[in-house]
Amino acid sequence: MRTDDLVSLLAAGEGRVPRHVAARRYGLAIGLGVVAAGVMMLGFLGLRADLVEAACLPMFWAKLGYAAAIVLASLLAVLRLSRPGARLGSVPWALASPVLSMWALAAVALAGEAPGQRWGLLLGATWAVCPFLIAMLSLPMFIAALGVMRSLAPTRPTLAGAAAGLLSGGIGALVYCLHCPEMGAPFIGTWYLLGMLIPAAIGAVLGSRLLRW
Repeated sequence: MRTDDLVSLLAAGEGRVPRHVAARRYGLAIGLGVVAAGVMMLGFLGLRADLVEAACLPMFWAKLGYAAAIVLASLLAVLRLSRPGARLGSVPWALASPVLSMWALAAVALAGEAPGQRWGLLLGATWAVCPFLIAMLSLPMFIAALGVMRSLAPTRPTLAGAAAGLLSGGIGALVYCLHCPEMGAPFIGTWYLLGMLIPAAIGAVLGSRLLRW
């Protein structure tokens, strides 16, 4: 929405904006993003062969919970950044909490390993592709999130674009969990985070251009 459009809309007295319109739009975008990312994951990567066995392990659910927590926190961020004048409040802490929690688990895991084994725990077997696969799976949600945000009224375009990208990265990571064989906290806390930060960085760059009024 451009400034002239907003001024014209206010002058015309179009009435109240429906309540929770942003939440509904983002909810639809997330649904479509998850489905599209799931189709991409199944088509290009496939489910991990031992998914049923992995689902019995606490670390599998910790990995899912990590990605889900970032999705929820970044959704709260985009909802607030889509409205003029809305404050982030506790959103930065909500975003930092799952990251710090995973890093704490990673520190415990690394401390329990012999020095010669720590690099293997950090790098796993897929460190070179993991971040880029997460970024790839985030693409449908990324497009949808920026589209929704352009239809609303963000006043901090760079930050809003970064939040939309992080939400997209969280969705990509959540879906990628169903393929990824890695279960180590040091790996997840490093490479999953990098995978989510890639679309966040791209969103910040594009947001500064595409989300201006």
